[in-house]
Amino acid sequence: MNKEGILILTPFFSPNIGGVETHFDDLVVALDKLGYRVFVHTYSPITTKNVSWEGCERRENSINIRRYRWFGKNLFHKVEKFPAIDFLYLSPYLLVRVFFWMIFNSRKIDVIHAQGFNAAWIGTILKKIFKKRLIVSTHAIYEVDKNSSTAKRIVKILNKADKILTLSRGSYNELISFGLNQEKVDIYKYWIDLNSFKILNKEKFREELKIENKFTVLFVGRLIKKKGIITLAEVARNLPEINFLFIGIGPEAEYLTKIEKELGNVKFLDMVPNHELYKFYNVADLFCIPSQYEEGFGRVVLEAVACGLPVVGSNKGAIPEALNEEVSILVDPNAENLEGAIRKLYLDKEYYEKISSNCRRYAEENYSEKNIKLITRYY
Repeated sequence: MNKEGILILTPFFSPNIGGVETHFDDLVVALDKLGYRVFVHTYSPITTKNVSWEGCERRENSINIRRYRWFGKNLFHKVEKFPAIDFLYLSPYLLVRVFFWMIFNSRKIDVIHAQGFNAAWIGTILKKIFKKRLIVSTHAIYEVDKNSSTAKRIVKILNKADKILTLSRGSYNELISFGLNQEKVDIYKYWIDLNSFKILNKEKFREELKIENKFTVLFVGRLIKKKGIITLAEVARNLPEINFLFIGIGPEAEYLTKIEKELGNVKFLDMVPNHELYKFYNVADLFCIPSQYEEGFGRVVLEAVACGLPVVGSNKGAIPEALNEEVSILVDPNAENLEGAIRKLYLDKEYYEKISSNCRRYAEENYSEKNIKLITRYY
C-alpha cells in the first residue's frame, strides 16, 4: 500500500461551502482509500457563515486537517477582483502557519499539492526550502489579460511547480497564452460520488421537503451576481407556471428573499449541506446554471446530471466541456435565451424525456472516481 504523504494547501475547505470545497472532500477521501497519508492546511470558513469548525480534525484512516482561524465573512467576494489585495488576504498568514508546521513535520510529506494561485505561491516557497515535489491544481478560468503584470506573476509562480493541472481546455489555453511552458500543464476532471447522487423517488422527496408537485427548475450555487441569480429571477417572473428553487449562500441572499415574497413561484432555501443536496436534485425536473462569466467547470451540473436532471445553462467557460447536447441546452446566458430553453423542455415532453434518459449514463461514463488517476499519476 502506498504511504506517501500529501500536503494539500488551500484557503478554502469544508465546512466552507462550495463546489471546489466539495471536490477537496472527495479528493482527500479518495487519496485515503488509495493509501496516501493526507495533510490539509487551510483557513476556518471565510465565505460561509454560522458553521461550526474544528482547528484540528482527523478523518478516516490517514486524513489530518488543520484549520487556522481567519476573518472576513464574504470579504473574499469583495477583494477577489483585486489580485494584490486578494493575495495579501489569502496567502501570507497561511504561509507562516504551514512553514512552522513543516519545520517539525516535513519528513511526513513527499508531495505538496497546492490548490489555486495563492496556495501555489506558498507551495513554491515550501518546495525550495524543504525540497519537495510541487503539484498545482487550478479550479477556474481567471479571465486575466495575457499581457498584464498579473499574468506574468502567475507564470513566474507556476513555472516553479513540477506539474500544473487545469480543470478544462479553456483553463489550459488561458495558462498557455500567458507564456507557461505547456509541457508542464495537463488537464484533469472532477468526479462525484455516484452512489450518493443518483435517481431516486421524486414524489417521496417532494412530500418530505414540502415542494409543490409542479415542474421545477433548480439552482444551486454561490449567491453572487456573476452566477446569474438576477437573470434567473427575471426568467422566473416570466414563467409563473414553473417553480424555481434557489439554494445557496452569498451576498445576493437578501435579493432572493425579496423576490421570494414577490413571486409565488420562487422558493429560496438558503444553505443546504452537500450531503443533503441529492434530495433536492431529485425533487426538480431541470437544473439551471445561468453563469454570466467564464465558469471554471460547474461541479453542480455533474451532480444534477447524475440524478437524471437535464441542464439548461450558460455556454461560457468550461460548462460546454462538462456537458453536451445529449444532456443539456447551453445558450448565451441572457434572460430571453434561458427562458426559451426552459420553456422548450417544459412544453416538449418527448424531447425532455429523451435527454433526461441520457443523464445517468453520461455521468457514469464521464464523472466516476476513476478520474482521480488523472491527478495521482503525477504524485
